[in-house]
Amino acid sequence: MQQYDVVIIGSGMGGLVCGNILGREGYSVCVLEKNKQIGGCLQTFVRDKVIFDSGVHYIGGLGKGQNLYQVFKYLGLTEKLKLQQMKEAAFDKIIIGNDPHEYVYAQGYERFIASLVTDFPDEEQAIRTYCEKIREVCSKFPMYNLQYNLDAEAKASVQEIDAQAYIESLTNNRKLQAVLAGNNILYAGKGHQTPFYIHALILNSYIESSWKCIDGGSQIAKYLAKNIRELGGEVLRHSEVKKIVVEDGIATCVELADGKHIYAKHFISNLHPVQTLELTDTDLIRKAYRNRMKQLENTISSFTLNIVLKKGSFPYLSHNYYYHKEGHVWSMTDYTEENWPLGYALFLSASSRSPENAESMTIFTYMRYDEMTPWAHTFNTVSAEEDRGESYEAFKARKAAILLDCVEQRFPGLRNCIQSYYTSTPLSYRDYIGSDDGSMYGIAKDYRDPVKTYIAPRTKVPNLYQTGQNLNLHGILGTTISALITSVTLTGNERIVEKIRNA
Repeated sequence: MQQYDVVIIGSGMGGLVCGNILGREGYSVCVLEKNKQIGGCLQTFVRDKVIFDSGVHYIGGLGKGQNLYQVFKYLGLTEKLKLQQMKEAAFDKIIIGNDPHEYVYAQGYERFIASLVTDFPDEEQAIRTYCEKIREVCSKFPMYNLQYNLDAEAKASVQEIDAQAYIESLTNNRKLQAVLAGNNILYAGKGHQTPFYIHALILNSYIESSWKCIDGGSQIAKYLAKNIRELGGEVLRHSEVKKIVVEDGIATCVELADGKHIYAKHFISNLHPVQTLELTDTDLIRKAYRNRMKQLENTISSFTLNIVLKKGSFPYLSHNYYYHKEGHVWSMTDYTEENWPLGYALFLSASSRSPENAESMTIFTYMRYDEMTPWAHTFNTVSAEEDRGESYEAFKARKAAILLDCVEQRFPGLRNCIQSYYTSTPLSYRDYIGSDDGSMYGIAKDYRDPVKTYIAPRTKVPNLYQTGQNLNLHGILGTTISALITSVTLTGNERIVEKIRNA
């Protein structure tokens, strides 16, 4: 019987980074992935010989000495990845319905301020105060700054700030308010619910530096998995965990769908906390806690349009676009059948084959899981294909046409550039990424009760831990920091943080 030091359930960014850190600390590691492709939101797919990203459209904090750069340096990734820094003058452009102007987010705080002051010359003080607050809030999160410090009070002091209310307190200029919140589809921002610290931690990383992966983000997962194997560990695909077996108060093994048991001293789940609890049958985890976890609100899912562009028809632009209908920047999730979509994000992929012209475009907008009710019983992945039927295809075609109509208002003639397009719905995210309702960013944070949505790396089972986007923050940076927190908690070795900081 083979026994590992650590079994990790799920090969998303959190699981793979945990495997790398623990492997470097001398632990034998086995990562289990139920799907054919590893990586979670790092997965890519190919349509008409063009690469599309499932979720990683750009990354922040990869400038030399910045937080994600230091982690990637420690993990041996910085020299291997094919990356392109987005133009410093613009990484995001905010566009608002009924306003023809494009509002620019630039890299570097002084550039960021100067760019916005160009459009809002009377608002420089408000913009500077906003940027100072972002940096102040970020300074309260030690691991985000690669510092090991358990000062929970400092963090708590900024967790109860309402993002919408704070931004609106800075200025009476409604247009500036909308611009400052303009890319909040990055974290499913909801009015008078989303905490300002979520907004700050995410936006800060992109202001510091913004990057695209050339030819897709799956290269990150590939190198992380290769590292684990070179450190003596294993990454096993087609290995769905059906049960975490708990005996005499500790987890002893996991049971796979094929009946095989894999044993370890420690276990880490990179799944949603509710899924972790469903796999773990033990009285150590009380029913009241299980029910509380089930009642937590998840962030909304999305409808995505992946477009293969005709050769040479659309220039490659390294910046992204974020659009919202006027007056709806904080209420885009509250759409109706009649006014959908209230906003969207538009990304062009960086390709080594076509640096001047875009090969592909991804447009995504919000979509609630309840719209999937007629087809929720179906399941479809590369390794388990199931036809959802003609009604599903008709639904997607209708939604794609409505979304394209909306986008063409700002990008006239886009349809003439399309060679083909493919769609993803909340069911696609549910089946490929693994969340029960296709949630983009896991559990929704709420400034009114930050403790309620706090997910600890430890569980009531002493050798079972959690990691991933629900612990701390979503995205590449967020799940990387969560993996670092989980690894330090499991090993009890805070010097790991110092090693990364000094890499």
